[in-house]
Amino acid sequence: MKRILVTGSVGQIGSELTMELRKIYGNDNVVAGVNRTKPSETLRDSGPFEIVDCTKMDAVNDVVKKYNFDTILHLAAILSAVAEAKPNLAWNVNINGLYNVLEVAREHKCAVFVPSSIGAFGPTTPLDDTPQDTIQRPNTMYGVTKVSGELLCDYYYKRFGVDVRGVRYPGIISNVTLPGGGTTDYAVEIYYEAIKKKKYTCYLRAGTFLDMMYMPDCIKAAIDIMEADPGKLKHRNAFNVTAMSFDPEIIAAEIRKSIPEFTMDYDVDPVRQAIAESWPNNMDDSAAREEWGWDPTYDLSAMTADMLEKLTERISTPDKQARTP
Repeated sequence: MKRILVTGSVGQIGSELTMELRKIYGNDNVVAGVNRTKPSETLRDSGPFEIVDCTKMDAVNDVVKKYNFDTILHLAAILSAVAEAKPNLAWNVNINGLYNVLEVAREHKCAVFVPSSIGAFGPTTPLDDTPQDTIQRPNTMYGVTKVSGELLCDYYYKRFGVDVRGVRYPGIISNVTLPGGGTTDYAVEIYYEAIKKKKYTCYLRAGTFLDMMYMPDCIKAAIDIMEADPGKLKHRNAFNVTAMSFDPEIIAAEIRKSIPEFTMDYDVDPVRQAIAESWPNNMDDSAAREEWGWDPTYDLSAMTADMLEKLTERISTPDKQARTP
């Protein structure tokens, strides 16, 4: 990777990934692609940004021609809970937007990173040790777009030779950027509420296990797979990756090790609960480990210690508050 475009650069993953890419490859070599939302001051001041609406092919093509990119990290997407409320928007952004990016990448010979998700699985998928290659029959619009996107990426590699790579992300937990409408958002919110109020009302039931990952490992996965030797990639696209699996009770117990007075109750959201129950309890990520050396750094204990330390400092200092996209 030498000249990089990041679409969705103001989102939960994109905002932090863009900054890390700029540290590695140089500020001027990483362009933050934004749609309608203004980038944060940090993102704006650290390097170039461009207005890029991925649902408009001409807009994608124009910016790729302007900067002569060799790599596109395509993170613009509508997440699970929002996708259920706005399925037409989800299809337009998640599928039509991806198609436009792949078409432009084909023409300009760009490599492409496309994240998929645990949402690509469904209720008939094996929930424990979910295999890399298994049945995928999701029952949500988000899941439908993710499976369709995986197939589309495979097609563009096999039919046109576009160097498309990707991972299936679990829930992502960040101490910097707030989440934006996902089913796993509770695993971020709980830390803020534990520090601020010493209590939290969870919208998922106890016993709802989901794969999770801390943001530094999320960023690491994206960079590592794009830098991997392509000759070793048997799957190339939609690798299972994970770092930990827990339910609300387990994360609450971990927080109590540092905040003993923390309490949690439940007010279950039936929409997000149904989505969560259709997703794996934990994925088998052995293919990613074998083919490109995937190895996460953070487990639940290490992540919780870092989250509480960083958020306590940020919450106590108004000008360091976590930013929203």
